[in-house]
This record gives sequence, C-alpha cells and structure tokens, in this order.
Amino acid sequence: MKILSFLLFLFLLAACQQKENSETSQASTYEAFRPQFHFTPKAGWMNDPNGMVYYEGEYHLFYQHYPDSTVWGPMHWGHAVSKDMIRWEHLPIALYPDSLGMIFSGSAVVDWKNTSGFGTTETPPLVAIYTYHDPVGDKAGRNDFQTQGIAYSVDKGRTWKKYDQNPVLKNPGIRDFRDPKVSWNEVSNQWVMTLAVKDHIEFYSSPDLKKWNKLSEFGNSIGAHGGVWECPDLFPLTDSEGNTRWVLFVSINPGGPQGGSATQYFVGDFDGKNFISQDTLTRWIDYGADNYAGVTWSDIPTSDGRRLFIGWMSNWQYANVVPTQAWRSATTLPREVVLNKKADAYELKFIPVKEISDLQGAGVSYTGSATLASPLSLIEFEVDDSQEFTLTLSNAENEKVVIAVRQGVLTFDRTTSGVIDFNSDFPAVHQVNVADVEMKTIKLYVDLASLELFINDGERVLTEIVFPNRPYNQVQLDMKNPTMRISPLSSIIQ
Repeated sequence: MKILSFLLFLFLLAACQQKENSETSQASTYEAFRPQFHFTPKAGWMNDPNGMVYYEGEYHLFYQHYPDSTVWGPMHWGHAVSKDMIRWEHLPIALYPDSLGMIFSGSAVVDWKNTSGFGTTETPPLVAIYTYHDPVGDKAGRNDFQTQGIAYSVDKGRTWKKYDQNPVLKNPGIRDFRDPKVSWNEVSNQWVMTLAVKDHIEFYSSPDLKKWNKLSEFGNSIGAHGGVWECPDLFPLTDSEGNTRWVLFVSINPGGPQGGSATQYFVGDFDGKNFISQDTLTRWIDYGADNYAGVTWSDIPTSDGRRLFIGWMSNWQYANVVPTQAWRSATTLPREVVLNKKADAYELKFIPVKEISDLQGAGVSYTGSATLASPLSLIEFEVDDSQEFTLTLSNAENEKVVIAVRQGVLTFDRTTSGVIDFNSDFPAVHQVNVADVEMKTIKLYVDLASLELFINDGERVLTEIVFPNRPYNQVQLDMKNPTMRISPLSSIIQ
C-alpha cells in the first residue's frame, strides 16, 4: 500500500510538473513577443498614443487602453511618464469612461496663461481634450454620439478632474467627429483645435478651451480617402535654412499603402484659420504596415527645439488577434520630425531620437553574414552605387524576413517570418517605390517582435511587426560591398 501511495504521489507530482512546465513554456512563448525597447502596457489592450505633453522634465504618454481585455473595448486613457522617451514609468489610469461615454483619442496641453481658469499662472494646469464616444447613441443609430470633452490636472498629471460642463463641443450630426489635437496659436492668440470629421479636417478656435468656434475645413478633395480620417496633428516646422512650413498629419483606416491603417501628411501654410497644402500629392509618414495614429508631443521646450513623434505599432487589419496573451500592442520608437526640402517641395524625415543611443552598445563590423550577439540589435550599412541589396534575418526554425531592393522597388517579405496564421492579411510581401530616393544609408532596429527600417536617416521609413518563435539571430547581407555594422541594444524591461 505504501508503494502504491508513493507511486501515486510520483504520478501526481509528475503531472503537476508537466502542467507547470507546459504553462511556463506557453507563457514564455507569449512573453517572448513583448518588445524589449518599445513601450507596451503592463496588461490589457492598447492602441492610439494620445494626450502627449511635456511638463517639468517629464514626457507624458497617454494611450487608448482597455484594462479588462486584450481586445478593443470601452476606452480609457492609460498613462505613463518618462525622462527620456525610452524608459517608462507606468502610472494609474488617467481617464475612465463616464455617463457621457468612452474616452477616445485627443491631446493635452500646458495652459501656461491659465486661460481655462483651472489653475493659476504660477501653477498652470495640464488640460486634456478628448472625444466622448457614447456607445448607447451609437447602437441606437444616432449621428451625434461623439462629442469633445476636457479634463484638467494641477499635480503634474497624476490626478485628473473632468470639467463639470462637458461636452465643450457638441456634435452637429456627423458620425465620425473626433480626435481633437489642440495647440496655442501665437499669431491669432487663441487655441486651435484640429478635428477629424468623417473624411476631412475641421479647425476650431477658442480663447479658453471651453468655448469653440468653427474656423474652416480642409481635405474634402485632397489626400487619400480610402477610409475614415482620424487622429490629426497640426504644427509648424522650420528647416535648416530657417524656412517655416506647417505640417498636418491625418491617419486613415483603411486606405494605407500596405492596406489597412496608415498616416498621411501634408505640408503647407496655416494662417490661424485656413490650411493650404503645397500640392495635391499623398505622402505617408511610414510606408510599412504597422505605424498608425501617431502624433507629436506638445510643449517641448524651445531650448530643445525638436518636434517629437510616436505612433501605435500595429494595423487594424489584425490588431485584435496578434498572438500575444496578457497584453496587446506597442508604440514605435520615438522619432524627430524634420522638414526637408526636396526639389521644389517640402517633405518630412523621421529620425530615431538621439536618446536611443543610450541603449546602444559598441558596434562590430561584419562582411556578408553574421550571428547576432544580441536579439536586440541595430544593423547599419551603406548602399553602394547599384542601389540594390538583399538583407535577410532568420533563426534556427527557418523563419525569416527578407528585405530587398530591386529596380527601384523595396520589398518587405514576412510570409515566413514566424507565427503568421492569425490573420490572412498578415503574411504579405509589402512593396514601396524608392526610385525617387538616392539611398545612401540603411538603419534597421531589431526588437523581438518588430523591425523599423530607416533609409537616409528617415527619408523613407518602414515599420513592421513580426512574431518569430525564436528571436532572429542570423543576418545575411547581399550586395557588391556587403559590409555592415551591428550594435547590441539593451532592454528597458525591469
């Protein structure tokens, strides 16, 4: 009997250990997809970054968040702060849904002049401007279920109080009426709101963030119109020669260059009331599949002088079903937006911020092929006169990503990149026309579940997510002079 009891004990122990090992293996597999030098929520769902503002040494990142599930649901504003845009401290949820609806995307500003009356000139308030989305009105088929509300903080963004007379901008009867990006306009001496309205942009003005008047419209007959316009941003930029132009970001879903969601931009002039684009061309901030709803930080100090951007690293084609378990989605690397004159028009460059170099170790040069010393790496090389190359990242599972340029077309092939069966749109070969770009340098940032490619320091950018079962650890460069420099990158995960 003792022997039988002992054998039964061993059997149960082995079963428990097998179950524990299985669960640990499964957990580690899912956790292996968590980016190591990109921001991710601790748990739950995340999409659009919003409310980004800099105040007293801290970059605030708010984001669309559903804490109770890893799929999209009732939206909150998640919250994190950073001293360098790289290492983040998670803070409690800033804004919760209430009787007026869910808390959709928007922006935040420092009300330095206390125009709102929520603070004082000595202690200016942070003011968040966001969209209320009323799910009851939506379900009932009404067209006025999206309105704009505000909230404020007088303790460096740690706690927020909603304005007791919300909404501050009611809906005139348009289903898509959302994502306010607000900034102070020095010329007109008032606040200007850039709002996405169905398939165009509307501009509003206010003296105090509470009372809003419509100024003008833009975009009814210009730009990409394959889907709903979302998450706009409006700001001035000055180039290296002192020329200033205004930039307008507009996200669109669907209708991006790789299908699904993406963000277009326009360069032109804004006189405090009307935006006029320099031309009718459609330009994209990123030609990959996975950079959406990105906007810039407000109130960056003049002493810094940069316009700083971050985006949501996913695509609405498959965002709800990517193979992660406890959390979903990440942000892109933060990038500096630079105005660049090219021929007779202005374009933008998106350059990885200098702060990323704090994660970068000493680089080593290789010719042709290399085994990565770290799965987190920066791969750099110069493109020769042929303007053609093939770069392959792979692992022992024969999973690979192939990036190639042939006859002026860049292809990004993730059809055998790892886990791809969660959505039919994911395993694709994406193409980008680069015939108009004289390629000189390539930088590729490799994280566990993402690749970000920068041509000529951001003249063209491709961001793509991937889900290899093992980290890529082999790199092969094929071209006439296949010399590359590879630097390890450190994790920000504590």
